[in-house]
Amino acid sequence: MYLLRNIIFEAKKLNQKYEFYLIMEDSRQYDLIISKIATKLKKLRIEKGYTSYENFAHQHDLSRIQYWRMEKGTNFTIKNLLKILEIHQISLEDFFSEKFED
Repeated sequence: MYLLRNIIFEAKKLNQKYEFYLIMEDSRQYDLIISKIATKLKKLRIEKGYTSYENFAHQHDLSRIQYWRMEKGTNFTIKNLLKILEIHQISLEDFFSEKFED
């Protein structure tokens, strides 16, 4: 049996609506996806030349602890994800359209 979740949110700043449909056999697959998102955020930070998550968070007025949790995949909100993508100047659509590393 598949678990169907429909996650809909509105990115108010972009004035666009995004819909993501995740079909998974069990909730462990959600953890895997969150882990891949976290890995991608870390990769984006490093590509921008920030070797330390602390420096990145400080320079962009983010909570150091909150950002660390996002890179670890332990505490995730769409609002914070949108904020970080805005810092990287990447749209939500582009972030999710690129392949995630296995």
